[in-house]
Amino acid sequence: MTSDLNTKVKAASKAAIVLASMNADEKNKALESMAKALDAKRSSIIQANAQDIDNAMKLKNDGLISQALVDRLKVDDNKIDGMIAGILDVVDLEDPTGKTLESIEIAKGTFLYKVSCPIGLIGVVFESRPDVVPQIMSLCLKSGNSIVFKGGSEAIHSNKIIFDILIEAIERSSKVPAECFNLLESREEVMDLLSEDDYIDLVIPRGSNEFVKFIQDNTRIPVLGHADGVCHVYVDEMADLDKAYKVCFDSKVQYPAVCNAMETLLVNKHIAPKFLPKMVEMYKTANVEIRCDDRSYDIAKDIQGLNLKRVEEKDWKTEYNDLILSIKVIDSLDEAVSHINTHGSHHTDSIVTEDNDNKRRFVSLVDSSSTIINASTRFADGYRYGKGAEVGISTNKIHARGPVGMEGLAIYKYVLVGDGDTVADFEDDGCKKYTHKNVLKEFNI
Repeated sequence: MTSDLNTKVKAASKAAIVLASMNADEKNKALESMAKALDAKRSSIIQANAQDIDNAMKLKNDGLISQALVDRLKVDDNKIDGMIAGILDVVDLEDPTGKTLESIEIAKGTFLYKVSCPIGLIGVVFESRPDVVPQIMSLCLKSGNSIVFKGGSEAIHSNKIIFDILIEAIERSSKVPAECFNLLESREEVMDLLSEDDYIDLVIPRGSNEFVKFIQDNTRIPVLGHADGVCHVYVDEMADLDKAYKVCFDSKVQYPAVCNAMETLLVNKHIAPKFLPKMVEMYKTANVEIRCDDRSYDIAKDIQGLNLKRVEEKDWKTEYNDLILSIKVIDSLDEAVSHINTHGSHHTDSIVTEDNDNKRRFVSLVDSSSTIINASTRFADGYRYGKGAEVGISTNKIHARGPVGMEGLAIYKYVLVGDGDTVADFEDDGCKKYTHKNVLKEFNI
């Protein structure tokens, strides 16, 4: 382990205590300055990103990285607009820490409070996407957490310029300790970062399936995230076809290189002959490669100019991150649910139907972090869910699930306020009795 990394991690852990005690106004001042700085330094960001894009294209041409990775790397004015909007949305969000979540009267005059607080020091390891830096930095700052970032070498110039701009803005405008935020640059530091379980409280990985699995398999630190994004849309026999065409097209085509894009389309057999011909024609205009089971192949095979293949068993569990789609005709909603729970990744799955019973059954039976009715899977995103931005999407079933915003960066502590109480007072021969009553009482000293 490098002494420099260990020094940074220790300093960030110590600075997290200072940040945790700061009020929302001071943190918002830093966030507003960060947003203004990104706007003022657009040309520098885009210029640095161009270097990364050039290098990434060479790697892609040599077969070393995918086109999806290149797509995620690109930063333009629209992407910078999104970074700024995400930060400003975080400014408007309520500070998640210092809130009384529960209060219990233990006994007369003795109260127990459950109070929200920051997690502490977050390790963020990510591939490609430079917009991860302002997204997670803003959420961690507002929620009172320190961060150690480790980005991929393919985005080294973009990450550094964005990080430096944000740090300079924080130092210039606020009392937030700059030591709270650190960017690691060498490849060798990844394993060192993952070994810092004495100081780092949570690791958030952002990247490919293989990348996330590697992180999960190589650290004792708790990991928040997901490895796969195998998302589905099920078109029910009671679907409104106009809605179905829009939802299914957007779910696959709007941005195929991300984890919440649809990879498998399930269509009820009663509606498939009417629905699929037009749907497949729409996909053809977007150059989508179609991989069909036997029943959908029979419907689509006569469409001219279609990039059509037979589906293989492995396709049902594949996250393509590309303009490729598997299609299966199924007999019932129960079969759709079984297919999703068996082959999906518990990320995001959608149903298109007008039947309320089928809506309820789908939502209750599909075991995914986001279930959607009559809308695109692409909505499963922290910004679109109104969280300002997201630290990641989690398919975990503990702590935080789905698109995770600031609520996933807060935990809680118990605060017991007594008046010289002792446990002996409550024993069999003591003078006090437990009341254990829930009360509406804010923790305030």
